[in-house]
Amino acid sequence: MLPELPQNVETMLRWTWTEIEPYFQDLESRTLTAEKVAGFLADWTKIVELVDEIGSRRYVATAINTADEEAERLYSVYVDEIFPAVEAAEQKLKEKLLASGLEPAGFEVPLRKMRVQAALFREANLPLISEEQKLKIQYNKIIGAQTVEWEGEEMTVTQLQPVYQDADRDRRERAWRLVAARQLADRAAINALWQQFLALRLKISANADFPGYRAYRWQLLSRFDYTPADCITFQNAIEKVAVPAAERIYERRRKQLGLGTLRPWDLKVDPLGRPALRPFETDEELLSKGSAIFRRVDPQLGDYYDQMRRENLLDFANRKNKAPGAFCTSFPRSRQPFVFGNAVGMHDNVQTLLHECGHAFHNYERMNLPYIQQRHPGSEMAEVASMAMELLAAPYLEEKEGGFYSAADAARARIEHLEDSILFWPYMAVVDAFQHWVYENPDAAMEPAECDAQWGQLWDRFMRGVDWSGLAEERVTGWHRKLHIHRYPFYYVEYGLAQLGAVQVWANALRDQAAAVRDYRQALALGGTVPLPQLYAAAGARLSFDAAALGEVVQLMEDTIDRLEG
Repeated sequence: MLPELPQNVETMLRWTWTEIEPYFQDLESRTLTAEKVAGFLADWTKIVELVDEIGSRRYVATAINTADEEAERLYSVYVDEIFPAVEAAEQKLKEKLLASGLEPAGFEVPLRKMRVQAALFREANLPLISEEQKLKIQYNKIIGAQTVEWEGEEMTVTQLQPVYQDADRDRRERAWRLVAARQLADRAAINALWQQFLALRLKISANADFPGYRAYRWQLLSRFDYTPADCITFQNAIEKVAVPAAERIYERRRKQLGLGTLRPWDLKVDPLGRPALRPFETDEELLSKGSAIFRRVDPQLGDYYDQMRRENLLDFANRKNKAPGAFCTSFPRSRQPFVFGNAVGMHDNVQTLLHECGHAFHNYERMNLPYIQQRHPGSEMAEVASMAMELLAAPYLEEKEGGFYSAADAARARIEHLEDSILFWPYMAVVDAFQHWVYENPDAAMEPAECDAQWGQLWDRFMRGVDWSGLAEERVTGWHRKLHIHRYPFYYVEYGLAQLGAVQVWANALRDQAAAVRDYRQALALGGTVPLPQLYAAAGARLSFDAAALGEVVQLMEDTIDRLEG
C-alpha cells in the first residue's frame, strides 16, 4: 500500500520529484494480478491526482498574474522537473498494465487510449514538451500585457470591449482601431514565438516516428471516432449551410443600422439603437445571479456552483497582467474545478460563466468515477457539456427567474446568443482549416507571411458579409489572436462539433427540459468510459459532420430567433 498522501494542499504544492518518486517506484514494483489490479489502479489514481493538481494550481497562478515571476518560476520547475519525470514514470506503469493482459471493468476505452499513449511516448520528447509549455506562458505574457490609453485611462483590450457596443459609430471605430494597432505592435514577437512553436511540434512528431504533426496530434488527442477527412466534410457543410445563415444575420444587421456596408466595429452595437445589455455592474453580482440560474436548471448543479463560490474557485475580475480568455481546469486531488474568466459587464460574460461552469459541472460528475484514467471523455464531449449548459440555462435569464434581465432583454440576450452561435461556425471553420493547412504545409507555415496569406484566403471563403477594406493587416493577422492555434493545436473543431451536439440537447429540452437535463448529467457522469458517439447518444444527440444535420439545427435556431423577435 502507498504511504498516506498529504491532505493539506499547501504541503502538496511544495513537493518536488524527490517526494513524488517513491510512490511511482512502489507501483512499478508490484505484481499485477486480477485480484490486485483494482488496488493498483486506485493508488495510481491517487498519486496522479496529486501531481495533476500541483501542475494545475501552479498554472492557474501564472494566469491570474502573468507578471508574477515567482509563479512563473514554480510553474517552470513543474514543467522542467516534475512533469517529464512523471511522464516517464507513468509510461512504465502503462506498459506494466498493458503487458499484464488484464482488462478491468469499465476500462475498454481507457486501455485503448493507454495503448496509443504508450506507443507515442518518447523520452527525447519530454524536454521538448516542457519547452512548449513555457512558450505557452510567453504567449500569455504578450497578450496579457496588451493595454491601451483610452480617454485618459490605461485599459486592457478586454476592458475596452464594451465601447464596441456604443451607439456612436465614430467612437466604436476609434476604440477598435486603437486596440488593433496595439495588437499589431506585437506582430513581430508573436511571429517569432510561432516559429518556435512550430519547430518544436515538428520535432516532437518526428521523434515519435510520424510523417507529420497532424497525424501525431490526432493520436495524442485520442480522436478515434473521426478523421481529418471528416473535419473537411464539416468545413464544407459549414460553407454550405452556416455561411449563408451568417450572411443573412449580417445583412439584417446592416439594414437595421442603415449602413452601406457593415464594418468590424459594427458587429456588437445593438442594431435597433437600444442601449447595450449591461447585465451586471460587479463581479459579485454576476456570480450571485449565476447561482440562481444554475439552481433553476438543476438543484444539484446549483449546489456544485455554490460550493465553488464558497471556496473561491471562480475568478472573473479583469485586470492588467491577467491572462486572456477563459477556462475551467480541475484540482483532482481536492475534487474541485476552478473557473477563470475576464468579466467587464457584458452579456458575453454571462455566456462565458454559463459555458465554463458547464465544464465545472462535468468535472464534478466525472470525478465520481473511481480511476483517473476513466475520467477523460475527450474535448468534444467536454465542450458539449459547456455549450449545452449555455442553452439549458437560457430560459432562466429573466429577473423573475433570478437572472439578469427583463423579459424583453432576456429575449434580446437569447437572440444575441443564437446569432453568435450561428456566426461562430464559419469562424471555427477558418481556425480549423488554417490548422490543417499549417501542419500539411509546415515549410510554408514557418513563414508568418504565408500564414497571413492563408488566413486571409480562408477568411474570404467563410467570413462573408463584413467589409474589411483598408484593414488588410488587421484581417490577415487574425490567427495571432486565436490562442488555441498557439497554445492548443487542433483544439477547435471540438467547439463546432460540440455546438452541433449542444443544440440537439437543447432541442430535447424544448420538448422536456427535466428529461434533457437528466440525460445531459448522465452523459457527463460517464466520463471517458464509452466511445464518443455513445457519449453523444447518452446526452440525446448524434455525432454528425454533414450538411443535413447542420441544416436541421440551424433551421431550429433561425426559427427561434424569428419567434423571439416577433
